[in-house]
Amino acid sequence: MTTEQTLTDAAVTQFAVLDALLAGAYESGVAVSRVRQLGDFGIGCCEHLGGEVIILDGDVFECTVDEAPDRMSDEQILPFVDVCHFASATVREVAGSDLAEFTRSVESALRSRNLFHAVRADGVFASVLVRVTERQEHPYRPLAEVTNGQIETLLTDVRGTLVGFWAPAIYQGITVAGLHIHFLADDRSVGGHVLDVTVDRAELGIAAYARFDLHLPSDDHFLRTELTHDEDHRIVTVEGGGKKEDEFH
Repeated sequence: MTTEQTLTDAAVTQFAVLDALLAGAYESGVAVSRVRQLGDFGIGCCEHLGGEVIILDGDVFECTVDEAPDRMSDEQILPFVDVCHFASATVREVAGSDLAEFTRSVESALRSRNLFHAVRADGVFASVLVRVTERQEHPYRPLAEVTNGQIETLLTDVRGTLVGFWAPAIYQGITVAGLHIHFLADDRSVGGHVLDVTVDRAELGIAAYARFDLHLPSDDHFLRTELTHDEDHRIVTVEGGGKKEDEFH
């Protein structure tokens, strides 16, 4: 089914910027307790890049290399997160779609390519390739180096939820431009950042946001690290954002 999409007056809130992770400046973060106040839906990464985070229906899950996804405690820290209250959404059915087709389905339902959109898909997935990264210690390595050692898991015939955001191209480097999604299995056995996906059948919900609230770190490492955005190629390689359709093939 399809419902008319409305523009909410709520905000997508983000802590830190992607270019800081690329530069290895991720010493500090925001507490899970604060994240819960800001929304019930989102994605992020664990402290010291020690895994991937999914916020779904108000629960905050960490996906690490050692254990199945687990609910995070209020005092744990996220060095990067995008979070919102998931609003009334355009809902449509998606079936038999690879990542490129799924992305086109998302983009065809956008209210505007100049707005942020929360993206949720619940259903059955023929395959999902997810990654998690290992916890880092001083001196912190840039994100591109961290992902060289990422742990990848290929899931097949799995029920779960895709959780993420579509961001306008002008925000590349602040966040991941284009589609950025994580996955959490219904049985909470596995999850992580999505590298590839094939949808069997799912309900896709998309909500549009005209407000984007950015909170920057204030630790010494971030303050003394001058960020200059020249990392587009690394963002596409590391996170998969900002891809043109022909780059999916």
